[in-house]
Amino acid sequence: MPKKSRQNRLPGQAYAPGIHARLWLIDEAGEHYLGVGKVRLMEAIDELGSISHAARTLGMSYKRAWSLIQEVNQLEDEPYVSKEVGGAGGGHATVTETGRAAIARYRELEDDLRAFLAQRAETKAGKRGGQA
Repeated sequence: MPKKSRQNRLPGQAYAPGIHARLWLIDEAGEHYLGVGKVRLMEAIDELGSISHAARTLGMSYKRAWSLIQEVNQLEDEPYVSKEVGGAGGGHATVTETGRAAIARYRELEDDLRAFLAQRAETKAGKRGGQA
């Protein structure tokens, strides 16, 4: 087990007791990917309607958020997030149907991974418990 100071910095997400993993959806060329950070950013944009508000909510700079959005918009022919330059009230960002479908696909695979790893962890724990 890592030192206490490192427990909060383990890579990946905890999917089962003692199991952390990272999940990425990668484009055919292997150049761009969709991971949990980009998914969370798109979910926040979908909820808040703004890249800057989403970035602030997630504790990242607007520049970083915009860079991530540019990356996800290169995953398919259709953009995942569209941005409208605003007037007095500022701009607006919208997650497209293609983006929402990508989020749903990612979350579904994440749920499948979580269930698989939980099952594997349970199986391993049962085997250890049965050994004397």
